[in-house]
Amino acid sequence: MATIEVHADHTYPVIVGRNLTAEISRYLGDATSVAVMYPQALRAAADTIRHELAGITSITIEIPDAEEAKTASVLEFCWMALGQAGFTRNDLIISVGGGATTDLAGFVAATWLRGIRVIHVPTTLLAMVDAAVGGKTGINTAEGKNLAGAIHSPTAVICDLNSLESQTQGDYIGGLAEIIKAGFIRDPKILDLIESNPIGAKSPLWEHAQEMIERAIQVKADVVGLDLRETLGTSAGREILNYGHTFGHAIERTENYKWRHGSAVSVGMIFVANLAHLSGRLSTEVLLRHRTILNAVGLPVTYENSDWDTLLEAMKIDKKSRGAMLRFVVLDDIARPAILEGPDSALLFAAFQEVVQGK
Repeated sequence: MATIEVHADHTYPVIVGRNLTAEISRYLGDATSVAVMYPQALRAAADTIRHELAGITSITIEIPDAEEAKTASVLEFCWMALGQAGFTRNDLIISVGGGATTDLAGFVAATWLRGIRVIHVPTTLLAMVDAAVGGKTGINTAEGKNLAGAIHSPTAVICDLNSLESQTQGDYIGGLAEIIKAGFIRDPKILDLIESNPIGAKSPLWEHAQEMIERAIQVKADVVGLDLRETLGTSAGREILNYGHTFGHAIERTENYKWRHGSAVSVGMIFVANLAHLSGRLSTEVLLRHRTILNAVGLPVTYENSDWDTLLEAMKIDKKSRGAMLRFVVLDDIARPAILEGPDSALLFAAFQEVVQGK
């Protein structure tokens, strides 16, 4: 078992290991009531956690699967459940699920009584290395992904690697996109590990799986500790965690969230790598390394939807934009992220064409 500390508005642990259900009780504090929030497929896991909460009143809040949970109507349903159960500022929420579950549960916790505690128990690779860590919470709107949300740091994050063994391989591989992103922006050792055995990296039973996961979480913890609320706006700020996300979120919206987040981010990284290369900032070698490592683990590196205008409009709504000016996280080299502001429209289209053509 490993513990990674996140130094945010308060310091909290991210615990990584196996058979960690009993660890949850260490972080309940003076709670008299607990709400366990989970999607239907994880009802058994939620019941196991409730069984560990001996002597504490608990309720369950079952929510839809995946991105369907991140709506205003589901948020209101959760508020109603907490209100009817008489939840107070001493009480807390335990989220059990993937990134959509932790995003929603964190937002519910942030907004109920102006903020109650939340413990995240992420059950997917993507949630462990990304959504559950860092305090970003939110829901989607018709205008875009995660546009309504809040920063609300959890009390603890419990990453039980046993849960990854029941994840589909497609979803697990999707989570690798965020791990590879962490490698490119800050920790090249992650890339070396995956390149040493890309087939092995596709399995949660791989001998280096825990190290890979811990390294990705450490990257996020370090960045969040420097810039919790994404206010620095520099190559050292939290914004670098959005590498590949501007174009990736545009794909998700265009595809009505039918694409896996990791798949969209994978293509998004190819887009910004091409953008940096075409603008003279990134070497051909690093550009090709993006394509090689992502392709080796089974992540997409091309996008066939040729509706550039729709994608461009979706990118303009991105949270990193400043007015009408698009901002992209790019690389000058591995572990050397930078911000590219207001690139020429011809350059953007040329990078898009490289993605479509698979270059």
